[in-house]
Amino acid sequence: MNVTRFGDAPQYFPSEHFLMRCVRLQGHEAGPAQSLWLGVSTIEPGGHTSMSASPVEKHYVVLDGEVCVQTVEGEVALRRFDSCRLAPGARRALHNRGARPAMILLAMPLARPEAL
Repeated sequence: MNVTRFGDAPQYFPSEHFLMRCVRLQGHEAGPAQSLWLGVSTIEPGGHTSMSASPVEKHYVVLDGEVCVQTVEGEVALRRFDSCRLAPGARRALHNRGARPAMILLAMPLARPEAL
């Protein structure tokens, strides 16, 4: 078993993430994992990511606050415990347009499906 206490979770610094604090809960520098990694991002008011894509699918769960997920198809506001899945290659941006910080859980595969 690999336990990561939230206060000890290693921070990481993805590009194109603004007014955000990102930590890994499992996988990569947070410990061993075979298929996916988990992270939590705290998004300050006005915080956001740029519109970009990754080659692997992403799953988001809002833990607190409200996060707007923007794609080329439109935008949806996710609130506490709402979730969404983004397909591999889907362009997305996250925004916190609220007055208080929001927290979002991210789950992503460690590798692209053809590499598994």
